[in-house]
Amino acid sequence: MLIKTLMALVVIVVVFVAIVAMQPSEFRVARKTTIAAPVPVVFAQVNDLQKWRAWSPYDKLDPAMNKTYDGPPSGIGASYSWFGNSHAGEGCATITESRPNELVRIKLDFVKPFEGTAFAEFAFKPEGDRTVVEWSLDGNNNFVSEAVHLFMNMDKMVGGQFEEGLAELKTVVEAAPKG
Repeated sequence: MLIKTLMALVVIVVVFVAIVAMQPSEFRVARKTTIAAPVPVVFAQVNDLQKWRAWSPYDKLDPAMNKTYDGPPSGIGASYSWFGNSHAGEGCATITESRPNELVRIKLDFVKPFEGTAFAEFAFKPEGDRTVVEWSLDGNNNFVSEAVHLFMNMDKMVGGQFEEGLAELKTVVEAAPKG
C-alpha cells in the first residue's frame, strides 16, 4: 500500500511539473482608456513618478508605504523605491525610456513578495483633442511564476488594477484646471 501511495504521489508531481512547464514563459497584460485632454497633459502625469500618488492603484495597497525618489524629477532615470505591507511588497521602478507625448517605459524590479523584473509601458496616441492611453506590463515567468499562474489569473488581477489606475488618471487629468 505504501509503495502504491508513493508511486501515485510521484505521478502527481511529474504531471504537475509537466503542466507547469507547458505554461507560457512570457506574460503581457494591457488596458487602455481615452482621456479628454491633450497628449502633453496626460504624458506629464505619467512621466513624473511623484504625480503617481494621485492616481496609482498601487499607492492605495498600503497608505503607509515608504517611498524614496531618486534621479531627475521626471523622464529617463527618474526612479522610486518602495517598501510596504504584504500587499504592496518591495521594489524599485525606474523610467528607462521617455519619448515626449509618445511613450514612457519603466523597469520594475520586485524584491518582495517575489523577486522578478518586468517592464511597464504607457503609450499615448492623440485622438482629436483626447488621448488614448495604453498601460501594459510585460515580463518573463520563471517556474514558480508559471505554477502560481495556474491558480491566479494574472490578466484579471493586474488588468483590474490597471483599469482602476487608468480611471483615476482620467479623473485627475480631466479635473485639473485647464491652462
